[in-house]
Amino acid sequence: MESKLYEECHEGGGFMAQQAMLKQDETVRTQIPTMKTLGGSDAPKKAEKAAPEAAVKAPEPIDFSKVKIEPLFEEQVDFDTFSKSDYRAVKIKDCVAVPKSKKLLQFTLDDGSGTDRTILSGIHEYYEPEELIGKTAIAIVNLPPRKMMGIDSCGMLISAVHEEDGKEGLNLLMVDDRIPAGAKLY
Repeated sequence: MESKLYEECHEGGGFMAQQAMLKQDETVRTQIPTMKTLGGSDAPKKAEKAAPEAAVKAPEPIDFSKVKIEPLFEEQVDFDTFSKSDYRAVKIKDCVAVPKSKKLLQFTLDDGSGTDRTILSGIHEYYEPEELIGKTAIAIVNLPPRKMMGIDSCGMLISAVHEEDGKEGLNLLMVDDRIPAGAKLY
């Protein structure tokens, strides 16, 4: 059979002509279209897009040789005991400093149950309340309520703690905001 040339006009253009040949053994050979624009190089556009990204300051590298962490527990916990802990993704709906406390922040959380959950956490030294609103964190939600500064704290937010240059460092465990409130951790 003979070759046929197909030129398709696509909105926005940019594809080269596509040629297909049908041989007698019924095998089809196709020339793959390129993604280059017909109007020339798009390198100047790429350079323009890269310029604003270069202006974003990269975070300073961390020297982990100065970091000290607590040793692992030697005592082991059986699986049944561990599985009783209920860890959930929680959305931080509101966060305020607790009056008359230098350390405590009061969190109003969506834990997926339909009822707001209040948890107090002593992390004000590391975070300002307004920077946490809207974030997704991890909490253990089946601890008995504990009264702190006259407010019931119903759970515990999970943080990573370490020591660096003799000072305690703390990072609240925050996860991807696409994880829904109430998602269980296993």
